[in-house]
Amino acid sequence: MKARDFDRKFDAGEDVSDQVDWSKAHRPNVTTRRVNVDFPAWVVEGLDRRARHLGVTRQALIKLWIAERLS
Repeated sequence: MKARDFDRKFDAGEDVSDQVDWSKAHRPNVTTRRVNVDFPAWVVEGLDRRARHLGVTRQALIKLWIAERLS
């Protein structure tokens, strides 16, 4: 299938999933690397309070806040 036909079908809302080789699919810029950061206890306690208030994990909160600052 040519790319323009694929795009036309996709744009029309047709199911094109059978035309995709999902084994080769990847999400760019999503590879992860582990880092360790030491925080004072009062910072961790504040993060935990805020995370509980928002209903998310401490790690999710830290990731969100850092991503917002880098945007």
